[in-house]
Amino acid sequence: MTAMEQKDQYMEHLHRYMGHIESQVNKINATIHEHDCCILSDLDQMQRLVTEAQNLAAVYYLQSYLAPYTKQYINLSLAAQHLSEKRHGALIAVERSDRLDPYIHNGTLIEADISHILLETVFYPGNPLHDGGVVIRDGTIYSAGNIFPVTDITYQHRKLGTRHRAAIGLSEITDAVVIVVSEETGRISFALNGQLFVVRASV
Repeated sequence: MTAMEQKDQYMEHLHRYMGHIESQVNKINATIHEHDCCILSDLDQMQRLVTEAQNLAAVYYLQSYLAPYTKQYINLSLAAQHLSEKRHGALIAVERSDRLDPYIHNGTLIEADISHILLETVFYPGNPLHDGGVVIRDGTIYSAGNIFPVTDITYQHRKLGTRHRAAIGLSEITDAVVIVVSEETGRISFALNGQLFVVRASV
């Protein structure tokens, strides 16, 4: 499937979700004044549709941001999904226009072709490099075990773990796209321009 075909497919799915959401809103509006009608289950259904649409849009935009800088974005997505399913934490920065060298520390040079198996191995618990971040540069796994700068902000009024703070921190000072997998929940997110976006909710 070409990138354009994939884009069209994402847009088609997103339009379908938006249609379902609109139908759900109309249904709630039509019954909200009926005293014997409880809309809680309808709101729950709408919330699920909105979450699914948000996740779909996040995957689409993540791949759009990555595609111009690495042709291996599918391998990155696969690695994130597999790590999420196993609840193995991960932190992966994809270098774009800004060089990351001035902002990262103590990394181990890898310079290997990108593969989801290698990324999953790096972040396997107990691996000496699994607590640090990986840098993707020019289509390669450039280095691993890096320390990224962390942000001081909170997200949605909750404390963030170190990986998420590091993802946001690096994205605040560079144009990198930083993928993060939570080892507590399996949630996949990415940081861009100091903002955190959820790609996949908890598994």
